[in-house]
Amino acid sequence: MILPIVAYGDPVLKREAEEIDENYEGLQELISNMFETMYQASGVGLAAPQIGRSIRLFIVDASPFADDVDDENPDPKAEGLKDFKKVFINPIIEEEDGEDWAFQEGCLSIPTIREDVYRKEKITISYYDENWDFHEDVLEGYAARVVQHEYDHVDGILFTDHLSPLKKRLLNKKLNNISKGNVDVAYRMKFPVKKRSK
Repeated sequence: MILPIVAYGDPVLKREAEEIDENYEGLQELISNMFETMYQASGVGLAAPQIGRSIRLFIVDASPFADDVDDENPDPKAEGLKDFKKVFINPIIEEEDGEDWAFQEGCLSIPTIREDVYRKEKITISYYDENWDFHEDVLEGYAARVVQHEYDHVDGILFTDHLSPLKKRLLNKKLNNISKGNVDVAYRMKFPVKKRSK
């Protein structure tokens, strides 16, 4: 089932999400619905707060980054992304390492806005998968970036929070329009500021 994606301005996006246990009701169906929702919106990641659930769960499928790279133009940051589809439950970033590098990020909750965000090039993350198997992975490049972006969501942080105060002020009108639903978007969204009928 395709779920509406919560738009910028909804308090759930700024709340630190709660851990869950393996008895969380409807978890497998929720994960399945999140993948369906993410693919329909052409995303590479989706966190539970973005569909209104304040729990520490996110999904990623970074294979579109691998599709953007061909044999003639290899990109070392895109290595290993062809099958990079994962579920992260109760994740903890244990370590961040390497240089900060900029990449233009977007977000399904903040459509039409893309800005350069600086993140570390390498992370170590521990988490449970959809079968409640425990993992500790070292991720680099685009894989690390996508995971850091989604991890921010379960900590109540948006990519716009990484921007300079000046850049945020310049985007303020666009962000307010998104929260009011004054945005052209090709997927279902839930906007926090309802338009008043006259």
